[in-house]
Amino acid sequence: MKHKFKKGDHVSWNSEAGHVSGTIIKIHKRDFQYKGYTHHASSEEPQYEIKSDKTDHIAVHKGSALKLVK
Repeated sequence: MKHKFKKGDHVSWNSEAGHVSGTIIKIHKRDFQYKGYTHHASSEEPQYEIKSDKTDHIAVHKGSALKLVK
């Protein structure tokens, strides 16, 4: 079973710059527009907006790309 993350969870993921971590600020359960692109999301496969710990950058990822940081 896939982990369902919640708002406020601290997570990490791989990017071109290496491992990045941040806090989930929003959960999308329907398709949405972000930075000119349509991101596909559903209740079964939500997408998460994450604010980076080190910068003001906001990333959007599926749960399969994320790991919970304890």
